[in-house]
Amino acid sequence: MSELALIIEDDEDLASIFAEALRGIGYEVEHIADGKLAQDRLKSGAAPFIILLDMHLPHISGGDLLTTIKHDELFEKTIVIITTADARMGDMYRDQADFVMIKPISFVQLRDLTARLKPK
Repeated sequence: MSELALIIEDDEDLASIFAEALRGIGYEVEHIADGKLAQDRLKSGAAPFIILLDMHLPHISGGDLLTTIKHDELFEKTIVIITTADARMGDMYRDQADFVMIKPISFVQLRDLTARLKPK
């Protein structure tokens, strides 16, 4: 059974790289490029196993989405990985996320981290 990985990232090229890395180790992948659409998805869909969350998104920020995720019991077992190029922002939200990865993030870095997190 594959686990769902939700990629919330507005950079299509990065999202493609992230998706390829995650699919390569057996995750089912869903991608959303807009904060508002991500907020709607979080309210209406099943909780993903893992969320890759960019902090700079159109319409609703990654910080606001993170607050929503952390205050909803539905996501208590969801692993949240912040993916940002803004190291200060990553530090600001470090205590609310499971991991913070500073861009650029390599295919291998992401693949190896998420492979270790995947249930056996």
